[in-house]
Amino acid sequence: METAQSQEQAAPAAFTAFARFVLCGGGVGITSSFAVAALASWIPWALANALITVVSTLLATELHARFTFGAGGRATWRQHAQSAGSAAAAYAVTCVAMLVLHQMVAAPGAVLEQVVYLSASALAGVARFTVLRLVVFTRNRAQAAPTVRTARPVHATVAAPTAAPAGPAVLGYAA
Repeated sequence: METAQSQEQAAPAAFTAFARFVLCGGGVGITSSFAVAALASWIPWALANALITVVSTLLATELHARFTFGAGGRATWRQHAQSAGSAAAAYAVTCVAMLVLHQMVAAPGAVLEQVVYLSASALAGVARFTVLRLVVFTRNRAQAAPTVRTARPVHATVAAPTAAPAGPAVLGYAA
């Protein structure tokens, strides 16, 4: 019979998980930034960002479940929903950053837009890593902790108080 601990893969250390997060999430993020820029030439930027955010979040959540956080399999619906919540916050951060850019610069070039978008995405990415690691892909530590089982139940007996203190022979027997 396998224990809960041996059934799960070991969770990677924080540094390892962050490196994997940067590789998987960063790769998806950079690809997404080019996709947003391309799609924004046909539809409004906010809509392009929303569509690409949905697709990239689904892809990144699967990658994070399989590789980044050591879940060892596909992401569950709960993990996708929680990841979507953190992605919605990241979407808001990138939209605000781009809105501020367009308020400050009348006609920003594509390079400046990419720098602002990727900077906002990186900032939101650090926050997402924290949420994904501590909330979405966390392990239930109570279930993962090994349980100690005994072959037979242990019963404790309580002696009734006596009027006279017990002698050394009785104490030696009790010990």
